[in-house]
Amino acid sequence: MRKMTMRERMLAVMQGREHDRVPFAQYEYVGMGPDTREEAWALLGPGNIGFMRLSGLYLMEAPNCRSESEPIEREGVPGTRTTMHTPAGQLYQEVFYEPVYHSASTKKHYVKEPEDYEIFLSYLRDVVVREDIDRVLRDQKELGEDGLPHVFVPRTPYQQLWVEWVSLMDLGLHLVDCPDLVQECASLMTKHLRQIFEIVRKAPIPYVVFPDNITAPAIGEKYFRQYCVPLYNELADMLADKKVPVLVHMDGDLKPLWKAISDTKIGGIDSLSPPPHNDTSVAEAARMWPHMNLLVNFPSPVHLQEPNTIYQCAEQILAEGGHTGRLQIQISENVPPGVWRTSFPEIVKAIEAYGKPGR
Repeated sequence: MRKMTMRERMLAVMQGREHDRVPFAQYEYVGMGPDTREEAWALLGPGNIGFMRLSGLYLMEAPNCRSESEPIEREGVPGTRTTMHTPAGQLYQEVFYEPVYHSASTKKHYVKEPEDYEIFLSYLRDVVVREDIDRVLRDQKELGEDGLPHVFVPRTPYQQLWVEWVSLMDLGLHLVDCPDLVQECASLMTKHLRQIFEIVRKAPIPYVVFPDNITAPAIGEKYFRQYCVPLYNELADMLADKKVPVLVHMDGDLKPLWKAISDTKIGGIDSLSPPPHNDTSVAEAARMWPHMNLLVNFPSPVHLQEPNTIYQCAEQILAEGGHTGRLQIQISENVPPGVWRTSFPEIVKAIEAYGKPGR
C-alpha cells in the first residue's frame, strides 16, 4: 500500500476506510507540544504528525449586548475581569492564568445567584446565529495534507452552563432552588444549537465534535441522559445520510456513563483519556463501542516517564485499539512542559513498528 499523507489517514479513520498506519495528530495550539508544524517536522520528519485545527461553522452575536475586559491581579497572578452588559443589567467574571501555558481558571463566574439568571437570559434571548462556513474552508486549505479542521458546535446546555457560565457547585444548587430558570436557559441554548445543526447539515466536513469535556463525576448519568444524549442523537440523525460522524470530547472518567454512551448514536469519542490518568481503557472502549472512532489522547502523565515506558504505553494503546482500524493517537490535553521532544518520537516509533491497522 502506498504511503498516505496524515490528512488521508485521519480521513480514512473517520470514513472507515483502509489506511497504511494509525494516525498521530495534535490539537494545533500552544500547550500541546511543538508550537509550529516546522518545529515538529524538524524532530519527527514530515508526514509523521498531523494537526487538528479547532474550527467553527457559525458566529453567535448579541447585537444589544457588549463586553469589556480589564486586567486584574491577585497575589501576583495575572487575570482578566470581563463585564457583560445586557439590556437587563450587568454580569462579570474573573479568570486567572497559570504561568506555563496561560490556561485560564475561572474564580468568579458570570452567574452566582438566582437573580443573575434574568440578566443572563437577556443575553441568551439577544443571541443571533450566523453562518460562517468559509472559516472551515480556509482552515482546510491552509492545513493542506497535514491535517483536518476539528469542526465543533457549542457544548450541550448542562456542560455549557457549568464550564462557561456558572460554577459546578452553584449549578447544582440552582437546579434545586430555581429549576425553571435553569431550564429556560437550557431551552434557549438548545434553540441556538438547533440553528447551528442546520448549518452543519449542509457543510462539507468529514466529522463534527461536541466539545463537551465529559467526565462522569461532574454530570452523572441522569443529567447526561437528559441534557446530552438527545442532542447528540438529534445531530447524528441529521447527518446520517451524509455519513458524517458526530464525536464528543470525553476526556474524563467515563465508567458510570458506559451504558448511557452505548445508548447514543455518536460515531466516536474525541480525547478518550485512558489509564493511568482516567478509568476507561482503549480495550474496554473498543469492546463496548466497536462502531465508534477512538481518538485517544496519549496520557499526559506518561510524557514524564522514561523513553521505554512511553514506548510501551503507545504499544499498549495500539495493541488494544489498532485492530479496529478506527484508532487515532493524539495530543489533545496539555503536555507537561519541555518533554514532547522525548515523548513524541517514542509514540511515532511505536506506530511505525505496529504497521498497518487491522480490521
